Amino acid sequence: MKRIFFLFMVALFAFAASAQTLQPVWATPRVLKTPESVYYRAKNNRIYVSNINGKPAAEDGNGFISLLNENGKIIKLKWATGLNGPKGMAVKGNHLYVSDINRLAEIDLRNGKIIRYIPFPSSKFLNDVVAGPDGKIYVTDTGLGAVFVLKDGKPCLWSTNPLLKGANGLATWKGNLLIGANGHLLEGNPKTGKLYVLARVPRGIDGLVPLGNGKYIVSDWFGEIRLIFKQGRQVVLSNTTSQHINAADLGFVPSKKIILIPTFYNNRVIAEKLTGL
Repeated sequence: MKRIFFLFMVALFAFAASAQTLQPVWATPRVLKTPESVYYRAKNNRIYVSNINGKPAAEDGNGFISLLNENGKIIKLKWATGLNGPKGMAVKGNHLYVSDINRLAEIDLRNGKIIRYIPFPSSKFLNDVVAGPDGKIYVTDTGLGAVFVLKDGKPCLWSTNPLLKGANGLATWKGNLLIGANGHLLEGNPKTGKLYVLARVPRGIDGLVPLGNGKYIVSDWFGEIRLIFKQGRQVVLSNTTSQHINAADLGFVPSKKIILIPTFYNNRVIAEKLTGL
């Protein structure tokens, strides 16, 4: 009887997992230039896209931010310019914070003008950015295997825990940080710095979207997007690795359950609706 019940539960979960799919909604033309990160701002229904436009670690001044509307129409291709290798983004107040290799750019959301650059002298390769639950700005350093935090406008190391090797994706949920690092989905306490492993995935975590109820969407840059359930159970929603379509730092429109996928070398943002939840 126990075996029958077990097999029933396995079949039930398999059915439930298979019900989750991603359905195409729209895609931009291939006019973006190595798009690495997407940020959706509900306040004005605008989408911000960081374009590396060159090599990810090159300090060449070619990087820029594009501005899109909620339907993927490009309002201004080069809304903010003069960056080097822009990647993760976060909004605090009327400012957009963008990681830029070894510095953080602070941009005025009203006009796309760069207010200032905040240098990170001890950094190696800054990546994702999030406005923490405590109101502070956090930044992952993939090269250093660390997370920085801005305190009084100055970068300080928040943690160099060995679990943070290859730290990349960042998000927040219910007062904690969520971090993708070295194939681990981690939860971090901003006050104590303690880290807990929520799940493990085959490769690194670039995009990271918390859905609530213990569910998360993650991408691995190569092109695979996974849905992670409680206790680490997972299902692959899509995999475009063989097509050489990347899935970098994801954006999310929560009201419509739309995942925004920056395709890096494919030079587009693709919007796909998450169904079955």
